[in-house]
Amino acid sequence: MKTIKKIYFPILFALLLVGCDNVLDLQPRDKLTAAEIFATPESINLYLADMYNRLPIEDFTFFPKEGFNYNALNPNNNGQVSAFLTGEATHSNPNSTGFLNGSQYGWWADAYKLIRDINLFRKVVPTLAISDKQKSLYLGEAAFLRAYAYFGLVKRYGGVPIIMEAQEYTGDSEALKVPRNTEKETWDFVLSECDEAIKVLDVDPNGRRASKWAAYGLKSRAALYAASIAKFGPKAPLVGDAVTAKLIGLDPADAAGYYQKCIEASAAIMDSNKFSLYKPTPASPEEAAENYRSLFENPNQALTSEVILIKGRTIPGDNYGHNYDTWFTPNQLKNGIVSPGRMNPTLEFIDTFERYDNPGVSSPILTATGDDFNNYNGFNKLKPYFKYSDPQEIFAGKDARMFGTVIVPGSTFKGVKINIQGGLVNPAGSLVLTGSVKVGTSEYFVYGDSNALNYSGFGPQNDHTKSGFSFKKFLTSAQVSPGWNLSTSDFMEMRYAEVLLNYAEAVAESGQGDVAKATTAMNATRRRAAFMTTIPLTVTNVMRERIVEMSFENKRYWDLIRRREYHEKYNNSKQKVLRPLLDLRGTAPYKTIFVRENQAQNPQLFLTRYYYLQIPGTALNGLIQNPT
Repeated sequence: MKTIKKIYFPILFALLLVGCDNVLDLQPRDKLTAAEIFATPESINLYLADMYNRLPIEDFTFFPKEGFNYNALNPNNNGQVSAFLTGEATHSNPNSTGFLNGSQYGWWADAYKLIRDINLFRKVVPTLAISDKQKSLYLGEAAFLRAYAYFGLVKRYGGVPIIMEAQEYTGDSEALKVPRNTEKETWDFVLSECDEAIKVLDVDPNGRRASKWAAYGLKSRAALYAASIAKFGPKAPLVGDAVTAKLIGLDPADAAGYYQKCIEASAAIMDSNKFSLYKPTPASPEEAAENYRSLFENPNQALTSEVILIKGRTIPGDNYGHNYDTWFTPNQLKNGIVSPGRMNPTLEFIDTFERYDNPGVSSPILTATGDDFNNYNGFNKLKPYFKYSDPQEIFAGKDARMFGTVIVPGSTFKGVKINIQGGLVNPAGSLVLTGSVKVGTSEYFVYGDSNALNYSGFGPQNDHTKSGFSFKKFLTSAQVSPGWNLSTSDFMEMRYAEVLLNYAEAVAESGQGDVAKATTAMNATRRRAAFMTTIPLTVTNVMRERIVEMSFENKRYWDLIRRREYHEKYNNSKQKVLRPLLDLRGTAPYKTIFVRENQAQNPQLFLTRYYYLQIPGTALNGLIQNPT
C-alpha cells in the first residue's frame, strides 16, 4: 500500500473534484458515492491522506495567527511563528513580536469538519469489500486520527462536545446541538481512542502514517499534558460557569493517574526495541552538532531509528512546500530572497544550554569579570569586558545542539562567514551605533561592513538579526532560491527523543515509575549531544533538556501552557540580546566584546484566561463560554 507521502499530493486535486466536506454523502449526483470514493485501495488512501493533512500538526506551515497549512499562493505574514511567543526567539522587527492576545492558536470549525469526515470514514469502513484485517487497520487509523483531533481541541478549549457519529441535518438545528463534555471526559476520550488504535495498528513502524507506536506516542504526549493540567492548574485559578461545570480544569488528584498512563505509554515504545536516537554516540561535540543539524534538515535519515511520525513537504510550489528558508536564512545567504533573517534566537535561549566543563546547569554567557546576569542595561565603558580575537570564542564549550540550532557571530554556514556585529566602541570609550569610525587611515563600520549584503546583524532593515544570533535548525544546506513555498524539508511531528523526555518528566514529577530508567532516558539525549557525564533526574534538569532538545519544534509554547508557567515566566517581559561590539580602544588588531541588553520592543502580556481559548459561535451553538 502506498505511503501517505507518496499519495499526499494527488489527493488535493482529487478532493477538489469531489468536495471534501461531505465527500461520503451518498445521494447527491454532484458528488461521488461512497462506493466510488472507496472503490480501490488507492482511493481510500487519498481520502486518508486528506485527513492526515488536516490534523492539527504545528509544522512549518503552522502560524499562530493564521492557523494550519498556511502556505497557499502568497503566504506573506512576516514569518510570525510560535518561537516568538516562548522566549526561544524574537523577530528582527521588534514591533512584530508581541502578538499574543488570547486569540491565536484557535482551531474549531476546521476541527469539527475533520471529525465529521473521520466519523463518516468509520461508518463506511465496515461496508467495504476488503478483508476484516484491513477493516480493523482502517478503524484503528481512524481512532488515531480522532484522538489527534480531540487532543488538538482539548488543549485549546478544555472540555468540548464529543461527537461519535456523523450528524445529519433533518430540518431541526436544535437537534444538532451537543453540549460540552467535561475536560476530564475529553482527555479520557483522547486516551481511550489511542488505546483503540494501539490494539489493532501495525507493530512495524511507519513514519508516514499511524502505527501502534504513533498511537503510543500520542498517548504519552496527551497523558503528560493532562497530568500537568491536574497538577499545575491551581497555579492559575479561573472562575465562571465553565469552571463550575468542570468544563475546564482537572482535579489535582487526577494527576497521578495521568502521569502513570504517560509512563506506561512511553515505556511501551522504549521497551519495543523499535526505536533509537539518531546517531546516539558521537565522538566529539563537533560531530554531535552536525548530526543534530542534519537530522532536522532531512529527518528521513532517521526513518529506521528516531522518527515516529513525519509530515511531509516534498514538492516545491504553492500548497506543497514551506517558507522557513525564505523567512529565516541569514541575510548574507538570501540569494535574492526579499525577507530573510526574521528568526533571532534570544540570549535567554542561548544561556539555557549547558557547558561541557560544567554539566548539569544552565551556563549563561559570561561577558565580563563579575558579570551580573540580571543586568541587561547595555554598554558600560567602565565594565571589564572580556575581549575576543574571534567572536566565536565566547561560545566555546557550549552544548553541541546550540551550534546545530543557532548561527553565532563569526561562525560559518554554507561556506560563508556570518558577520553579526552590533556597533563600535570608539577610542575614547563611547558607544557608536551608526555610521563608522576612522582610526588613523582605517575605517571601521558599525555592522562590520559598509554593504548591507555583507552582514547579517543589527542593521536597520528587518533582514538583520537584532538579538545577536541567526537561525540554522531545519534550514537546507543547499542554496536557496527566491520564491514562496520552495522549501521541501519534512517535519518530525513525533520522535523518540520526546518519548524519552516524556517518560523522564512523568517520573520526576510523580515519583512513580523507574527512576533509574528515567535517568538513563534523560541522559540519552545529552549523550547524543556528546555529554559524557550523567546528571541526576530532577524536574529542573528534565525541563532544561526539553527546552534545548526540542527547541523550535513548536512544543515549547504548549509546555508553558500545560505547566501553567506562561504567566510567570513571559508575562510583561522583554527578550534578551547579546550585542557584539568591535572595541577600538587600545591598538590593532582590535577585538570583540559582548554586551547584554533588553531588546527594544513592547513586552508581551499574558492573562491567565488565555490558558483556555474562547469558543467561537456560542450565541448560535449554545455552548458555555470559557472565562473572558
